Amino acid sequence: MNDLHFPTRRTLLLGGLALLAGCDHQPRASFKGVDLADATYSGAFRLQDPQGHERTIADYRGRVVLLHFGFTQCPDACPTALARAAQMRHLLGKDGELVQVLFVTLDPERDTPQMLKEYTAAFDPSFIPLWGDPQTTKATADNFKVFYRKVPTGSSYTMDHSLLSYAFDPRGHLRVALRHNMAAEDCAHDLRQLLA
Repeated sequence: MNDLHFPTRRTLLLGGLALLAGCDHQPRASFKGVDLADATYSGAFRLQDPQGHERTIADYRGRVVLLHFGFTQCPDACPTALARAAQMRHLLGKDGELVQVLFVTLDPERDTPQMLKEYTAAFDPSFIPLWGDPQTTKATADNFKVFYRKVPTGSSYTMDHSLLSYAFDPRGHLRVALRHNMAAEDCAHDLRQLLA
């Protein structure tokens, strides 16, 4: 018989495998923030919550996690980022309950767990602050390529630090970085992509 009309078993097998591979392919999300799919971020953390429990990204599987680095005495950038995070959750409606916001202090010397808890609760009671000793804080910041440093101010100091917020999908994969100047609506768009 003519092979042009009757494909061989090998042809059928290869075609079937190609079809299966195509079914597994997920279209790439279209983010308004920085797509981290090809980035070399580790995105790992192992930090303490205010109750002293160790937390990792695995604790939040099934939820989109939005993680921000900052400090409680931050004059503007951190309050702006946390207020925007609260607005994002509101914009997502019912799906906002599937978003867990984490705030990692870059100033563990001054930010006590109780202070962190009160600070984040002022924006949204569901926000969870995380804390580590200075060495753990540095290692965690390095995993996200976060820059921070003390800046002397009179008899005290403030902190310079990166202004990105990081979003993980419900499987715990780091997917997108949200720029500080992005509108809450654009950030909510990106979180919807992760929830889809």
